[in-house]
Amino acid sequence: MKVVPVIISGGAGSRLWPASRQSHPKPFLKMADGYSLIQHSVLRAASIVGAAELVTVTSKDHLFLTKDHFDELDSVVLPRTFLLEPEGRDTAAAIAAATIHAKATQGPDAILCIFPADQMIGDLAAFGSAISRAIEHAGQGRIATLGINPDRPDTAFGYIEADGEKVVRFVEKPDVETAKSYVASKRFFWNAGIFCFKAQVMLDEIALHCKEVVDAVLGSYENAAIIDGERFASIELSAKHLAVAPRISLDRAVMEKALNLAVVPCEMGWNDIGSWNAMAELIPPDESGNRIRGDVHVVDTVDTYISSDKRVIGTVGVSDLVIVDSPDALLVASRDRVQDVKKLFEGLRAAGHDAHLLHGTVHRPWGTYTVLEESEGFKIKRIEVNPGGRLSLQMHHHRSEHWVVVSGTAKIVNGDQELLLTTNQSTYIPCGHKHRLENPGNIGLVIIEVQSGEYLGEDDIVRFEDVYGRT
Repeated sequence: MKVVPVIISGGAGSRLWPASRQSHPKPFLKMADGYSLIQHSVLRAASIVGAAELVTVTSKDHLFLTKDHFDELDSVVLPRTFLLEPEGRDTAAAIAAATIHAKATQGPDAILCIFPADQMIGDLAAFGSAISRAIEHAGQGRIATLGINPDRPDTAFGYIEADGEKVVRFVEKPDVETAKSYVASKRFFWNAGIFCFKAQVMLDEIALHCKEVVDAVLGSYENAAIIDGERFASIELSAKHLAVAPRISLDRAVMEKALNLAVVPCEMGWNDIGSWNAMAELIPPDESGNRIRGDVHVVDTVDTYISSDKRVIGTVGVSDLVIVDSPDALLVASRDRVQDVKKLFEGLRAAGHDAHLLHGTVHRPWGTYTVLEESEGFKIKRIEVNPGGRLSLQMHHHRSEHWVVVSGTAKIVNGDQELLLTTNQSTYIPCGHKHRLENPGNIGLVIIEVQSGEYLGEDDIVRFEDVYGRT
């Protein structure tokens, strides 16, 4: 039996702003143990007996960030395939793409195990038992899903009504009173969004209930651009064909209509990290009910979640708040309004504010940069280039730059010159000069870049060569 674990990594994680941004969304957030949510998903997926290939469906824009997180996990040696969406079309299209790929590479009877990239599971032994049972159902031609035993009437989740392991119906997010009745009945489970099924079984169901999805995704897969890497393959789905796929979830497209469904009830320490309250649950409370991360000092503070990356936070006489501080943004919200952080995120996006898109530290395929200071006419950045990383050969119309090496070795193209600089050495790049920065060493390269000019926007860049395929 061939098993194909599939990680679905999409969305902006808007309810977890300011930690999550559009260019660095929720799956890449690091947890207290140092692993990101997507890394936890990879480790769970790789633990499945019989796993033949690890497939990840993600945005084209997040390929290199995803790959970096995967590369940090030396223990995972499964073949990796990245299915790259030019734009998100919801989970029905994403899962259809993974299913079409699994059928093509592993056969129509391959069993797919679908995992969202943004969940935490505390009891891995219970998870393993539940997945094994779901795989058994899948082997018998059913679409199996994991149902989480609810411990409260939560309105943020969809529910599954069941009779034993037979699914009666899927239910959308209920109101509070309905959720209370569901929990009291003992017949309902939270929908974890974790599925197991044979490739051909799922394709038949999507074709039966939402044919437009499978037709569009099949065309997109057959016209994809394929790149084979040293340890991974990436398949960039055709934007033209995928654009006609309906935006619809797998629940609406298939699970609410199919008859061959099974649910595996389980208690495995599941946490869908969908809000700051869910994030707070990962931290044990103090004697006043506060959950604290970072350098935080409180006086007469109760039932409050406080998270700080760097700065000291002090509170006096507050309760029932969420306070999240990041280097470039601060969130203060009532704990009963954390779902509305999404409205704040959408407001920033509508206003064109960079805070919805980027962190102070921005990830690139070659490494990161952090804006240290910016004012009219100048900008100062800290740039870190990974070993072997190379920026594009580029030019700017409106700014000049001064580079100072802080640590490591820099290989630099500056006009007609090629330079090799080490700590405390520098070079000046006039406006209009072609230039490139590269790290030829085996340790990180750190430089300070000082930009000067009339316009310092990130879009003032002309690329002539780029190893990462950017234009």
